[in-house]
Amino acid sequence: MKTILITGATSGIGKALSLLCAQKHYKVIACGRNETELEMLATHDNISTLKFDTSDQQQVAETLTDVNADIAVMNAGVCEYVDVDTFDVALFKRVFDVNFMGVVNCTAALLNESQPPAQIVIVDSLARLLPFTKSQAYGASKAALHYYTKCMEVDLAAKNILVQSASPGFVETPLTDKNDFEMPMKIGVEEAAQAFLHGIEQRHSSIYFPKKLSLILRFLNLFPAWAKFKISSKLKNSQDSK
Repeated sequence: MKTILITGATSGIGKALSLLCAQKHYKVIACGRNETELEMLATHDNISTLKFDTSDQQQVAETLTDVNADIAVMNAGVCEYVDVDTFDVALFKRVFDVNFMGVVNCTAALLNESQPPAQIVIVDSLARLLPFTKSQAYGASKAALHYYTKCMEVDLAAKNILVQSASPGFVETPLTDKNDFEMPMKIGVEEAAQAFLHGIEQRHSSIYFPKKLSLILRFLNLFPAWAKFKISSKLKNSQDSK
């Protein structure tokens, strides 16, 4: 029975992945900040829980001391949208503290263990592939995270640690429920968890879902900068007109 540690396990993709892994006979360490949700997860077979804030370096280091996991999934994240007319620097810090530094904090703590995970999976986003309106903080944090992941993949290979990136698109979660714009090709959280776990088990360097949306955005990412600007501008104008 492999042990899988999952951050951001109290809602959305993290929660669905935790439940799916437990059903598949993994030993799950579900991590999050929501104590009520953690207590509910702990009622399931094969799930234990840890409560901590990934953005708090000291708290992460203390909580993950002596935690041994075969696989670590860095899934915790937040999304806040930017209004350029009332530019808020604090918003960027909040998003980067969780989305980027939260992963760095967890990675550092786990790599300092005598038996670090053999697999580390870091969740970024398909949003990193194209400039989307109001996504300066979220998209930038996920783009930085993807670059970090691929560097870690290179540097940890010599230690026989596999580092994988996971790039979700639109998935029906409490996070996307807040969006007031159209989300094409959105999938349910259970379908997302199935695709996610498949990629983990198949040891894919890069995991993408939903498949159709990821293919479209990865193709558009190959376009020259002027073409991507036009596409993004059209999307912005369409959203602004609603």
